Amino acid sequence: MAAPRVLVLRAPGTNCDVETAHAFELAGATAERIHVGRLTENPALHKRYQILCIPGGFSYGDDIAAGRILATRMRHHLDEMIHHFVDSGDNLVLGICNGMQVLMRLGVLTTGVKTPQLAEATAEDAVASPSDQNWGSETNTPEFEIPPATLTWNNHGRFEDRWVHLAVDKTPCVFLKDIDQMYLPMAHAEGKFVARDADALEQLRAAGRLAIRYCDTDGQIQSETLPFPINPNGGDANVAGVCDASGRVFGLMPHPERHIDATQHPFWTRRKVQPEHGDGLQMFRNAVQWFA
Repeated sequence: MAAPRVLVLRAPGTNCDVETAHAFELAGATAERIHVGRLTENPALHKRYQILCIPGGFSYGDDIAAGRILATRMRHHLDEMIHHFVDSGDNLVLGICNGMQVLMRLGVLTTGVKTPQLAEATAEDAVASPSDQNWGSETNTPEFEIPPATLTWNNHGRFEDRWVHLAVDKTPCVFLKDIDQMYLPMAHAEGKFVARDADALEQLRAAGRLAIRYCDTDGQIQSETLPFPINPNGGDANVAGVCDASGRVFGLMPHPERHIDATQHPFWTRRKVQPEHGDGLQMFRNAVQWFA
C-alpha cells in the first residue's frame, strides 16, 4: 500500500502543525505542511493529497471568533479544495482544536441536519455557511439559515488547559474505528459545542455524528451535561468531537497529536503497565489504514 499523502494546512497563528505532521508520519503517512498562502497562489496543489488536516493553534489570532478568518479565506479562495476533500468520497478531513473550529465555521461537520428557514435574515441573527449548501451540486446557492450547531466560549469564559477522559459513541467516524476511550489534553477558550435546538442535537446523535464525548473515568457516555472539569467547557451532551454523515470528515477539540507516545501521559512514571503508544496514535493509524 502506498502511503497516503497528508496536507497539513498552516496559517498565521497555527502552532501544532509540526507535531501533527509527525503523528501522521509515525502512523505511516507522508505529511507536508503547506501554508494557506501557497495554496491560494496555486489552488491545484491540493490534488496531490488524500488527507486534509487543519491542526491546532490560533489562526489569525482568533480575531472576530476562533477559526472564522481562516474559514472565510478557505471559503472564498479554496472552495475547490474543500469540495475535493469533502465530496469525493475518496479522501479524509481532520480538524483538531482550531481545526475543528474552522470546520464548524465552514459547516462541513453539520451538513444534512434539517434547518428551519428564517423568514427574514439579518446579519445579527443569521449565518451564511457552506453547511447550508448542497455540497457537490451545481446549484449550491447559500441561503441564510440558523446553523445546526456552533462552538462558543467555555462556560467559565476563559482559556482552559487540562487532560480529559473521552468516550467514543457508536459512530461511522473513520478516525475512531476500534477506539472506545482516550485520555487526551485539551487547550481552548471557544470549544463549547452548542446545538441549535434539541431536534438538531438528536438528529446528530441518532446518526452517530456526536462521535466523541467528555466522560468520567468510568468511560460511560452521559446525555446530561457533566460538571466542570469532567466536561471542561459545558458543551451540550458533553460533545468533544463531531463527524459528517460519511464518517470521513471529523473535528475534535482535544489534541490526539499530543499523546502519541506513552511518555506524554502526565503520570507515565507511575503507571504499573506502560503501553507501547499514547492513546492518540490510533486515530492517525486508522486514517492511514482506511486507504488500504
